[in-house]
Amino acid sequence: MGKKNKGAAPNLGRQLIKDRFGHTPRRKVDNDTMLHTTELQDGYDWGRLNLSSVTEESSFQAFLRTAELAGTEFQAEKLNITFVNPKQRVGLLSKTQEQRMHQKHDEHRDQLKIPRRPKWTKETSADELERAENEAFLDWRRDLALLQEDEEILMTPYEKNLEFWRQLWRVVERSDVVVQIVDARNPLLFRSIDLERYVKEVEPSKMNMILVNKSDLLTAEQRRHWAEYFDSEGIRTAFYSATLVEEELKQEAEAARQESFPEVRELRKAAEEIHQSLDKVEGTLNAIEEKLKVNKEGEHDQLPRMPEDKNSPRLLSRLELIEFLRHIYNGPRHTEQHVTIGMVGYPNVGKSSTINSLMTVKKVSVSATPGKTKRFQTLFLDQDILLCDCPGLVMPSFVLTKADMLLNGILPIDQMRDHVPAVNLLCERIPRHVLEYKYGIVIAKPLEGEDMERPPHSEELLLAYGYNRGFMTSNGQPDQARSARYVLKDYVNGRLLYAMGPPSLPQAEYHTFPERQRKVIEESQLPSQQQRAMRIDKSTSKELDKQFFSDKPTHAHVKGRTNFPNVRLANDGSLVAGNDPAAKPWRHVKKERREKLRKKFSHLDEH
Repeated sequence: MGKKNKGAAPNLGRQLIKDRFGHTPRRKVDNDTMLHTTELQDGYDWGRLNLSSVTEESSFQAFLRTAELAGTEFQAEKLNITFVNPKQRVGLLSKTQEQRMHQKHDEHRDQLKIPRRPKWTKETSADELERAENEAFLDWRRDLALLQEDEEILMTPYEKNLEFWRQLWRVVERSDVVVQIVDARNPLLFRSIDLERYVKEVEPSKMNMILVNKSDLLTAEQRRHWAEYFDSEGIRTAFYSATLVEEELKQEAEAARQESFPEVRELRKAAEEIHQSLDKVEGTLNAIEEKLKVNKEGEHDQLPRMPEDKNSPRLLSRLELIEFLRHIYNGPRHTEQHVTIGMVGYPNVGKSSTINSLMTVKKVSVSATPGKTKRFQTLFLDQDILLCDCPGLVMPSFVLTKADMLLNGILPIDQMRDHVPAVNLLCERIPRHVLEYKYGIVIAKPLEGEDMERPPHSEELLLAYGYNRGFMTSNGQPDQARSARYVLKDYVNGRLLYAMGPPSLPQAEYHTFPERQRKVIEESQLPSQQQRAMRIDKSTSKELDKQFFSDKPTHAHVKGRTNFPNVRLANDGSLVAGNDPAAKPWRHVKKERREKLRKKFSHLDEH
């Protein structure tokens, strides 16, 4: 083929692309550069039309959003990337650092606030109110940023979209009782004390309450500790489990569906006939039923009905929680016909699931990701009870590390970039034998010279889990990133259970683990392929000794032949000729069978 004619007509595909996109002007800033600026996505209307929850921002995104609130423009560039070593306690604090951070948290607890709505009157225009809200919100973000920078305190990535806080303000203004829904495994992290202050600032007659969801994960003794703690704090508390109630409703619906079948009706008739033949024990059964009624009435009397009653550690059912909400508030109401209950909580604490379980039908969409509920909704639970559902808000709270936020479900695991700190923290909380028993795996033991009682590193757990589940990468190693997502989701969903206790009780006494029941399995008893997959670093003392004392080869290897009688290998590794170098040693010698080199040196490819 000849050379292409440079003067020929252009390619049709290129011509179509130029015709469609070639005349689009490139967006540039005033200094004729291609840097990112705030010109493209700014303004109040853009934020309202594209309402999405913002909890975690890069430095570049934080600059742009701050500029949008301030009404200014500037430019920003991305920063560099840092690589970390996945071994040891990466991303976690030492015991001394944890104590120091807890002291800082106690000292600056009063500075941990939520944004307030500016004062306004009927004469205030919409533009003036919007400007005042933006300025107040920007001042609030600056105060929290200064607190983080000056004191070097880590906070949860709180909600940075003003429209979500506007929804909270409306819910607080409409509600008679503001209920904070918290996770039973760590209630203090999800409780906002400043929100309780803000509710009293809006109207002193309004009432605060805490609903401890997922309480079925706690024992009765653990619930009693939390009930006593919140009694000392002076706030009403109820224990509830939306998941448990939804399962009971499904079972009742299934039983009602089965009763409609003719076979079930026949069985019921037979059961009634059998029951009629037991007239002799009817008196005894009546006596037992009366005793059960008396006990049940006594249990109902233990439920706190009046606002001044003490908190009960009892796990409430759906009907009991409805009665609890009906009688808890006796003050002036926002609407005389019914009491308004405002539901506020973090994402993934079960706020929407709680509302759906109370309504017995799905009224609110459920998601663990912030921003699923975008506007507050009002739902009538009964004629005299109105629920007001607020969008899930991540409020500012003190945490030790980012791994805490991942394990508590504040940050979505599917968007996680670094899994090592979170898995390291999980391994410190859940003992080694519990992980091995739960997943049916054998985690690599500490190396010689290390503490034999130390918790496993993230690499050790994920290699064993990935090999056991068959999660392998393209180069034959267990996929640690994929394994980390499965393990962390098990922790967030409660399959790996760890509950934080109140500050007045030692953690070791509050949450205990069962003792080891399964016999310890040594690594030497496992298949060699599994042993190699459990460790990426093979530099153990036994491996080093084996390599050092192994016999060195004393013969040469050239093109598949190893038997050269007139050539030998000296101690220094050089080749030494035999007695008759002029002879031709390859004659009258049977040629060796050729063997594939990948088989001959397969031991070098082991990993």
